[in-house]
Amino acid sequence: MSQFPLHVKEPQSKLEKLQLRFAEDAVRWRAVQVRDREADGAFFYSVKSTGVFCRPSCPARQARRENVAFHTTAVEAEAAGFRACLRCRPLASVDLDPSARKMIELSGYIRAHAGETLSLQRLAAIADLSPYHLHRSFKAILGVTPKQFQSALRLERLKSRLRTDDSVAGAIFDSGFGSTSRVYELVDGRLGMTPSSYRAGGAGETIHYAFRRTAFGLLMMAATDRGVCAVRFGDHEAALIQELEAEYPRAALTPVPAAAEPLLEAWIAALDAHLSEGGPRPDLPLDLRGTAFQIRVWEFLLKIREGEVVSYAELAAGIDAPKAVRAAASACAANRIAVLVPCHRVLRGDGTLGGYRWGMERKRALIEAERRRSRGVADSGSGSE
Repeated sequence: MSQFPLHVKEPQSKLEKLQLRFAEDAVRWRAVQVRDREADGAFFYSVKSTGVFCRPSCPARQARRENVAFHTTAVEAEAAGFRACLRCRPLASVDLDPSARKMIELSGYIRAHAGETLSLQRLAAIADLSPYHLHRSFKAILGVTPKQFQSALRLERLKSRLRTDDSVAGAIFDSGFGSTSRVYELVDGRLGMTPSSYRAGGAGETIHYAFRRTAFGLLMMAATDRGVCAVRFGDHEAALIQELEAEYPRAALTPVPAAAEPLLEAWIAALDAHLSEGGPRPDLPLDLRGTAFQIRVWEFLLKIREGEVVSYAELAAGIDAPKAVRAAASACAANRIAVLVPCHRVLRGDGTLGGYRWGMERKRALIEAERRRSRGVADSGSGSE
């Protein structure tokens, strides 16, 4: 792990400054609403109803917010299955190397044939590459292997079918899975619940949450029966509740005083002791929910020791996807579990802080506190008897 000095200078390049300025979805949506040309290049947005992705300044008719998703790069938007808008031409100023373009085209083929059996040899023949080079290139560009990409597509199709099909088994087989057991192997962390529960709109899944004042501000912890699914910092309880509802719209969210839920009380107290009193970082069960790539990033973050930091490039290399630096940064931004999944330990390549969804000052304070504790442990261990 690298030991970067903790600088407080701002990012130097124009693109870095723009990406930091437009790091939050609310700010991005406002830029789209006013067609802000200054935001062009900092991010792209896709429209589910039309299947295209655009620059923020696109002159096309305004899309509905529920149909809009944001992407850090054009590669991410294309990998998600969206095509470039013909009006604003978002690819006009994007430099995509030939290997990246080929992998994007192959991802489109996998999307179109997700229900079929796609061997690595078949895909390699289509791409005119050896299976080894195809596997390595696809993972480097998209952050996941072709098999993981196809599995994620099948799960998305399964989610859609479960909302409409009368039969859970029928939805499973129609989505390209050869058996129900294969689905249940992939459920944890991706579908987030069993297929029958998802089809019922998440009925039966309960998430308890509680609040606590810590040295780093107001903290909310939420947990399912599998473990902690969210740890958030904020200024107001109402705003944190709204964010939790937006992320888990189908679950039964149950506010409880921490004392009324002994296990939750123990977990949030342990985290508060770590934050406010310098106690050890608690090792709590986590309910991670995300894409295959996001979970790989989060699992790597869990391996970074307290007092140490890595760059986004080192993070991408650490999960064997050295070209997926921006995607790795996006996975950090999508992390719902503050501190316990330590995305604050990732800095820019020049040692500057980068972004943090719970505030730059909080990120700086977390890193400085961990370094003080780390130095204290080292000093106590090197003292003479």
